Amino acid sequence: MPERLIPGAPAPEFTLKDADGKDVSLKDFRGRSAVVYFYPAASTPGCTKEACDFRDSLASMQHAGYDVVGISPDPVDKLAKFAAAEGLTFPLLSDEDHAVAESYGAWGEKKNYGRTYEGLIRSTVVVDSEGKVAAAQYNVRATGHVAKLRRDLRLDG
Repeated sequence: MPERLIPGAPAPEFTLKDADGKDVSLKDFRGRSAVVYFYPAASTPGCTKEACDFRDSLASMQHAGYDVVGISPDPVDKLAKFAAAEGLTFPLLSDEDHAVAESYGAWGEKKNYGRTYEGLIRSTVVVDSEGKVAAAQYNVRATGHVAKLRRDLRLDG
C-alpha cells in the first residue's frame, strides 16, 4: 500500500509539464492554497465529470484562496486535447512515470472487475499556503467529489 500523506506533513515538491508543455511546480502556488487532484485518464467519463466540476467551481475556489491543479499519467498532448475539449482553465499536469502520484500516495494497487493491478488512485490533496498538507482524501468518487470537497473546505454557506 502506498504511503498516504497526513495533515501537517510537508507536501512533496514537484515540477511537471502542463498541457502547453510549460513547467509547473508546487512552489508556484506558495502564498495560496492548492487543491492537487489526481485522476486516472483524461477524456474518460468519470475524469471528465470531475474536471468539469472543478472547472465550474474554479472561480469561487480561487476567490476563497484555493488554486486547482490536476495530475494524471497522460502525455502532454492528451492533456491539451482534454483541456481544449472541456474548456479547462486550470493546469493539467503530465506525470507519465507516476513518480509524483507515488510520492503523494496516489499510485498503488487497484481492483476492478475482479482484476488486481497497479494504477492511479483517484485522490485529492489540499496543500496550504506554506506547502504543508491540509487534507488528503484517497479513493474519492468522481461524481460528487468537488461538492464534498467544497463542504469540507467550508466554501459553501
